[in-house]
Amino acid sequence: MDIDFAFWLVVATAVTGAVVLLDRLWLRKRRPEGQAEGTVVEYSRSFFPVLALVLVLRSFLAEPFTIPSGSMLPTLQVGDYIVVNKFAYGLRLPVVGTKVVPVGEPERGDVLVFRFPLHPSTSYIKRIVGLPGDTVAYDQGTLYINGQAVPRQLLGREVLVEGGAEVLYRETLGERQFTMRRVEGREPFGPRWETRVPEGHYFVMGDNRDNSTDSRAWGFVPDHLVVGKAFYVWMHKEPGPNLPVFSRNGNIYDFGKPGGE
Repeated sequence: MDIDFAFWLVVATAVTGAVVLLDRLWLRKRRPEGQAEGTVVEYSRSFFPVLALVLVLRSFLAEPFTIPSGSMLPTLQVGDYIVVNKFAYGLRLPVVGTKVVPVGEPERGDVLVFRFPLHPSTSYIKRIVGLPGDTVAYDQGTLYINGQAVPRQLLGREVLVEGGAEVLYRETLGERQFTMRRVEGREPFGPRWETRVPEGHYFVMGDNRDNSTDSRAWGFVPDHLVVGKAFYVWMHKEPGPNLPVFSRNGNIYDFGKPGGE
């Protein structure tokens, strides 16, 4: 079961803060001299500063996430622990996602963490392909943005045991270069399609192009569901009783460049 951590963090901060404020304005004056404060007040006074600090840091500066699936392979692997910049796209109110201080806008090629439009308590991570107003099209394995083929360079090809071949490309979206994986002969969303991104929305895709459930399946990401910009891998841990490793640490946007991972 998914737990909306942001929602419950806001609730816990609000409740403990209200208890502390109530004690300061009313309960303390009515308490007999020498009588200890109640357990609820004591715990609220202890936890409120910690909860408030975590809420501010998590909502407006940075937040850690774990990669649970292979949809962003080979850029991000299952078990990667990443850091998301919450400030890059402006300060947003927690839970509702309303932007209150504009700072920057998502750019084509950014790795975006967002709340899943069909189930907002779940966080997803994909790469931004189409910006508001863009026309995104696909034709026989080639991706087009506003009528222009997305530049790509063949990196390697390996025949798969189950048939077909895995093909790796260095693809360029905007100022971002990254490694994109395709499986020859696999067209889960059809050999040809085209769509236009509405205003206030983004079209996202996984780097594991033929093994990603993304905007091609469930539609666009509205701006109010944007969480932040993923930018750094700080740890990797294989599932199960395995020790974490730090050999993959680095800036996500360096991984697909020549000489990068």
